[in-house]
Amino acid sequence: MSPDLAQLRAEALAAIDAAENLDALKGAESQYLGKKGALTALLRSLGTLSAEERPAFGKAVNDAKVDVTTRLEAREEKLSGVALADALEGGPFDPTEPGIPPLVGNLHPITQVTHELVDIFEGMGFSQCDGPEVEFEWFNFDALNIPASHPARDTQDTFWLDDGNCLRTHTSPTQLRAMLKLGAPLRVIVPGRCFRNEAVDATHEHTFYQMEGLMVDRDISVAHLIYVMKTLLREILGKDPKIRLRPGFFPFVEPGFELDVHDPFDSGEDKWLEILPCGMVHPEVLRFGGIDPEEWTGFAFGLGLQRLAMLRYGITDIRDFTGGDRRFLRQFRRA
Repeated sequence: MSPDLAQLRAEALAAIDAAENLDALKGAESQYLGKKGALTALLRSLGTLSAEERPAFGKAVNDAKVDVTTRLEAREEKLSGVALADALEGGPFDPTEPGIPPLVGNLHPITQVTHELVDIFEGMGFSQCDGPEVEFEWFNFDALNIPASHPARDTQDTFWLDDGNCLRTHTSPTQLRAMLKLGAPLRVIVPGRCFRNEAVDATHEHTFYQMEGLMVDRDISVAHLIYVMKTLLREILGKDPKIRLRPGFFPFVEPGFELDVHDPFDSGEDKWLEILPCGMVHPEVLRFGGIDPEEWTGFAFGLGLQRLAMLRYGITDIRDFTGGDRRFLRQFRRA
């Protein structure tokens, strides 16, 4: 832990211990853990660090926030009891008086990010679709131009069920279901939970969240793809992004791209960050979806919602999202 961080942690703990009432305690919480709090600001500064420095510093800041939050909860419980005792001591107990407000929950950070993205895409005319998490092999692989003999299947270690179905490895099957049900033209986004038989560590999970999008219409080109992606990133980052497309292979698009953003955290460094894969929908996939590729074209893209939340909030361990630690979740409470 850096000296500055250690001093800040000590100051926060001292301020909590010195709080004589709940109002003073709330002020200390806002000063150090609030949206513009000192510890929150340190997390947001992670983007200015090098890749080598970021994991250790992020862990140290999160550990400090856990210590401060734990002390805060203990002090709040004690002060609440004192306030109740003082109220009872001052006169007859009135059961009609409002009690101590209960602690309320808050939306999970992935849910918050999902809602924000849905709002952005609905503003561009996209509709939200949902599909089954237990999927047919045909929808999950074959109709996405990934037959059983295709080497791309080796990159998705799948959970297979006894009946031959599988847990979906991406949300792309719902795009096919939307094409078959709605036809063209089409603008849909598909947020949802996916599953792969991954070895779990700080950057990999067997359960993860994606949002994929699909736009099909006449004369759709890469220019339309770039426009939609830049609009999305401008809303997320709060600035006009500089992007680039690099060739990338995905069986269900041709051509396929990796989309990078230049210095998204304004660190002043000449560096690019890979954000999302995308590309023009493969003609075979359009045919599987019942759409004539001679008449219609389209593009598709995919976002890892956990990755996006980790970048936004400076989270260094993907396992925190599903760990069930309420102290972690309380950090994302919105006023």
